[in-house]
Amino acid sequence: MYESEETRLRLDQEARDRMAAHMQAVEEAEASGSTGDRGAWKWKIRQRIWDYMEENDIAANPRPVHHRIPNFVQSELTAKQVAALPEFQSAKWVKVNPDSPQAEVRATVLRSGKMLLVPQPRLRTGFFSLLDPQKIPPEKYRYACTQAGVVEYGQPIDLDADIKVDMVIIGSVAVNPANGARLGKGEGFAELEYGMLRLMGAIDDDTPVLSCIHDCQLVDDIPAEKLLCHDVPVDIICTPSQTIRVPRILPKPKGIYWEKLSPQKLGSILILQKLKAKLEREAGQPLPSGPDEILPPTAKRDKGKGKGGKSGKGPKGTGKTGNSQERKGQGKVKGKGRGQDQGGKGSKGDCVEGKNSQTGPRDPPRRRWQPKS
Repeated sequence: MYESEETRLRLDQEARDRMAAHMQAVEEAEASGSTGDRGAWKWKIRQRIWDYMEENDIAANPRPVHHRIPNFVQSELTAKQVAALPEFQSAKWVKVNPDSPQAEVRATVLRSGKMLLVPQPRLRTGFFSLLDPQKIPPEKYRYACTQAGVVEYGQPIDLDADIKVDMVIIGSVAVNPANGARLGKGEGFAELEYGMLRLMGAIDDDTPVLSCIHDCQLVDDIPAEKLLCHDVPVDIICTPSQTIRVPRILPKPKGIYWEKLSPQKLGSILILQKLKAKLEREAGQPLPSGPDEILPPTAKRDKGKGKGGKSGKGPKGTGKTGNSQERKGQGKVKGKGRGQDQGGKGSKGDCVEGKNSQTGPRDPPRRRWQPKS
């Protein structure tokens, strides 16, 4: 079972408190110069998105979504957008992040007969797991995409594996559709996974990078000039209502930038430690190390209250999740059709203005792609 509404609200407030403390610590560290520029501006955008999704019941279990790649209502519709892409249809190997909102995307990869590459959560116990649809009963595809299912059906691979990945799908907290700049949850795993795949030769500059998000996660205040060399831009954005093709403006990382990798991050990921040691042995000299980092807090749930393994969807078409009220008609955002597959003025998305079917409209929306503060 999921938490009661009272418990969820308490956890949500605790998450906000941890976020505020982390932002203060990052800002103080930046001001003192002790950790270099670690992007306090990014945390303000993340907090805005997480708060907005919770306040407007766009968030789906596991909740609260703070410090997560946030799950959202109708996330399964993004899988349909992905499946319609010619790049996906021609792909044989697809890498997908292990987070909740991409669960149906992972299952779609298997149902389409493609090889699915899933990173170990937080790269704790290894690198990637390979799921072969030919070795999994079709009725087990959805289960195989869960953490427990990956353990049962996945084949661990290491950095020496000779593979070619045709599409990379990553989760995001926010994405700027004008330039493809994205923000994850602040732990840098998407960048590290991408960098390691580049070092392996499994992907290159031409490998399409895609992110599946809710329409309210589209923002216009991630400036290209503030991104770092290891930040991974996206080429395609899929939301429940639209597919957006992003002009290729930003360069993609070429590998791991050791001079940017903090000792704290390196010390928490065994596969990176092994990779660095191997490269240092081959080069006969030590690799550089990055500045210190204040690692962000991780998402928390009450012990014994359920692990969020289900999608939290209610009856089909109702938009219900857990104890939340009905969400149909929660407001719309009009797209300008910039680079969209559908052309014209774009499709209409749900929930962005925060209009609740029970309580009526909330605060008026801010400019397009920017949820309220």
